[in-house]
Amino acid sequence: MVLWFPEFFTRVLPGWVISLAHVVHSEEALLATGFIFTIHFFNSHLRPNKFPLDDVIFTGRESTEEMAHERARELETLTAAGPIEAKLVPPMRRWIRRLLVAYGAAAFVVGMTLLIFILFSMVFR
Repeated sequence: MVLWFPEFFTRVLPGWVISLAHVVHSEEALLATGFIFTIHFFNSHLRPNKFPLDDVIFTGRESTEEMAHERARELETLTAAGPIEAKLVPPMRRWIRRLLVAYGAAAFVVGMTLLIFILFSMVFR
């Protein structure tokens, strides 16, 4: 709120509060970004059964075995709605999967680099 309405708050508070709010907000944003990347990436993509990449995010395709394990209720709903064979799609082409794995690896490297920079900036000021 202080950063949204600085004129209002400087009528009541000294000017250095604006600078303090900016520093606190910046540090919290870096910490939140690093935390979200770390927790999401490692819990979603680097699980042993999904390594090196969970390609469902890119393609929307998932095998019926994986769906039965991870989304059993949704599979039951699809099965109850009619024959599931009509909803199946062919497997993804190998070159597309390789391209997606390369993209995922690049995103991982960028994310880890940013995480290292965030930690470095917080520790070595």
